[in-house]
Amino acid sequence: MVENDFLTYTLPNGIRFIHKPTCSPVSHLGILINTGSRDEEQEEHGLAHFIEHSVFKGTTKRKAFHILSRIEDVGGELNAYTTKEETTLYSTFLSEFYERTAELLSDILFNSIYPEKELKREKEVVLEEINSYKDSPSDLIFDEFEELVFDGHPIARNILGNPAYLQAFSRTDILRFIQKNYHTDQMVISSVGKIDFATLVKLMDKYFGWAEPKYRQKDRQKFESYVPGNRLVKRDTFQSHCLMGNIAFNIMHPRRIVMVLLNNIMGGQAMNSRLNMALRERKGMAYNIESGYTAYSDTGLFNVYFGTEHENLEKATDLVLKEFKLLREKKLGTMQLSKAKKQMKGQIAIAAENNEDFMLSIGKSYLLFNAVDTMQTVFGKIESITPSDLIEVANEVLDPSSLSCLVYQ
Repeated sequence: MVENDFLTYTLPNGIRFIHKPTCSPVSHLGILINTGSRDEEQEEHGLAHFIEHSVFKGTTKRKAFHILSRIEDVGGELNAYTTKEETTLYSTFLSEFYERTAELLSDILFNSIYPEKELKREKEVVLEEINSYKDSPSDLIFDEFEELVFDGHPIARNILGNPAYLQAFSRTDILRFIQKNYHTDQMVISSVGKIDFATLVKLMDKYFGWAEPKYRQKDRQKFESYVPGNRLVKRDTFQSHCLMGNIAFNIMHPRRIVMVLLNNIMGGQAMNSRLNMALRERKGMAYNIESGYTAYSDTGLFNVYFGTEHENLEKATDLVLKEFKLLREKKLGTMQLSKAKKQMKGQIAIAAENNEDFMLSIGKSYLLFNAVDTMQTVFGKIESITPSDLIEVANEVLDPSSLSCLVYQ
């Protein structure tokens, strides 16, 4: 099926795939699974991420070395990541090796055996990853902020897990989690590369079509109980680290695109964002200042992070709140809004030039929405945003009474 600029197909077992043809000699193939850390039980904390690590440690016909060598021997790359709601396996390779890559990803996904000896070794690797994270307050604070905001809900737990649970994980635990949470109707294979689509369909059917159909029957536990909170944590750091924010719109919400634009204006990637200008360029109070918006299936999170000298914490916080107030009370002028829209559209277009990121992006969109908007459609949605839309969203998300704040000092 042709959907806009994308080619799609659904296998009899419910696995969907989406393809964007290119003329590049380099291609990209990924498997996105709608399962992440929020799907764990309390005693499984960190298991989704541990599976992502362990999936490369051997299959019914390959040892760990042979898995890595299969793609790397021909100059390609093999990788994976876990989020709160997804697990993704993906590869970048020369286009002539499409079948080699498809076969390997299928083997890893369906035939991994998780040998206990390899699991023991990989636990040490993940422990080092956890320790590395704890040594970086500017990273750790984001996880602890989500624990504060989503207190008591599975989405609050960090992705890496904790050492006590990690050490107890067994091969049986892994297989049970996969059986319970990996469903064929919640899998998308995403492809961006140089291959005839009919050939790609045959490859997908050969390597993924044989898998037994399995459909998700149970919905995720929704997050519905936000209570703003404030927390001060004493840490031996050279700076004060501050993170403040609020829950925001879920990924299906019609105002999500407005929230994305508001976030970009506030503290997006550009050096002329309002927060970067207010704290870094005009006052020299921060080296790192940014805002972020993450949309989950049933909720979302907006936050602002900055690090500053201990004595500047109060002043920097006041500056951030002042920018919030301006966005709540003063509508953007025609020229300001036009510039903000052009900036965001340019960033989207430039990001789409990275075919690996583009493959992951269209895969996630197809996984969640069963559709992918063309760039022209996305630009149209951005152009339709009005000053009133922005000010309404700002008043909902940037309401001072609804903000939570976490400070490392």
